[in-house]
Amino acid sequence: MTGDLQLALELADISDAITLRSFRKTISVRTKADRTPVSEVDEAVERAIRNRLDRERPEDAIIGEEFGTRGDSVRRWIIDPIDATRNYIRGIPIFATLIALDGQVGVVSAPALNRRWWAVHGEGAVCDGHPIHVSFVDRLADAQFGYDSITDFDDAGLGNRFVTLLRRFGRSRGFGDFWIHMLVAEGAIEVAAEPRVAWWDMAAVQIIVEEAGGRFTTLDGQPRADGGSGISTNGLLHDEILAALR
Repeated sequence: MTGDLQLALELADISDAITLRSFRKTISVRTKADRTPVSEVDEAVERAIRNRLDRERPEDAIIGEEFGTRGDSVRRWIIDPIDATRNYIRGIPIFATLIALDGQVGVVSAPALNRRWWAVHGEGAVCDGHPIHVSFVDRLADAQFGYDSITDFDDAGLGNRFVTLLRRFGRSRGFGDFWIHMLVAEGAIEVAAEPRVAWWDMAAVQIIVEEAGGRFTTLDGQPRADGGSGISTNGLLHDEILAALR
């Protein structure tokens, strides 16, 4: 295990302790300028992660959802303290902390589900210590599609194409957020798509999906986590999905 992965897993241990301690408890929540919610727990997690990185990797840059960017190193830690904050504040157990060392390490930790996924560039992906791999399904009629919000596709001008595409799949479910992408990495579903995401939503996701043998791009086909949208697939269906949504 690399030192960076070990540190990322320790950061996830810290975040899990904080999120579980306050889960389904009364917490303070406010609405940010972008009209998304943030809780006192989101901020507590990011502070704790930043404090540890300040001690362990003071030369590295940090990019976090709640407190912005520190430093300009090419080594960048990208943090989403609670992905699916809306779930968290409603007591829904599908939430996670996402930690990435840009292009090198990714960790997704979902403590209320008692699951954790991670990957290191060139070393494959695992869930709870067991290797994972995307599926080999190569027909839409046999495949499953995971998404977050239909209204996000409407807002992106893709609502009709999206619904038409869903009808071609054997099954579709709106699991949302990190969860759909991890299901792709595990081989449980074949496609996950979100038309509106931030870098911290996708940085850890991308490396885990790719190391599990899948493919990750933006809606316009760029293999990057900071492009504002994200599609994870088993690779076999990727071009067909891009074409349908283009």
